[in-house]
Amino acid sequence: ADEEGRRLRIAADVTDLEGGQSIAVNGVCLTVEAHGRFDGDPPSVGGLDPDDLGGQRWFEVFLARETVERTYLDRLGASDHVNVERSLRADDRLDGHFVQGHVDGTARTVAVDRVGDDWRFTFSLPADLADYVVEKGSIAVDGVSLTVAAVRDEEFEVAIIPETYRRTTLSEKAPGDPIHLEADVVAKYVESLVDR
Repeated sequence: ADEEGRRLRIAADVTDLEGGQSIAVNGVCLTVEAHGRFDGDPPSVGGLDPDDLGGQRWFEVFLARETVERTYLDRLGASDHVNVERSLRADDRLDGHFVQGHVDGTARTVAVDRVGDDWRFTFSLPADLADYVVEKGSIAVDGVSLTVAAVRDEEFEVAIIPETYRRTTLSEKAPGDPIHLEADVVAKYVESLVDR
């Protein structure tokens, strides 16, 4: 950490990285500053066993003051897991909705309920995002493209299938945990046009 922000070094098996590329960490678009492999004498890695990191790929990003203020990334610890996603190329297949990595704000996990093989997550809904969140609409939670199942006063629900639960950090969320929210960019553009 420093006065102007914080640097994060993230262990992740991401290949073909180059400095200057965009990468999303828990839904926050960041820029790769450095990358490499841990080689038996890794830099400071908190409470992690260096032997467990031998050969593991890593990348480093900088959190500017604005990012620190708008996200919870500065509260991550050395052993915390994160969702990592490379930026979409123009010739890539698009699954889900457009997630830009421009986080609109943070919210809280309210409830996590098992429903058969699936899970129902309830999250708080900040007032300034309420107009963009509609039933059957899209929203990104920690960078995961999801469909809104229900909206009510100051909360919304999403249904999580086993594959999404298994592949993302949503499986580690508990009531009270923070999340990043990014409203659907289409909803934002529609509001902008209507307000003109």
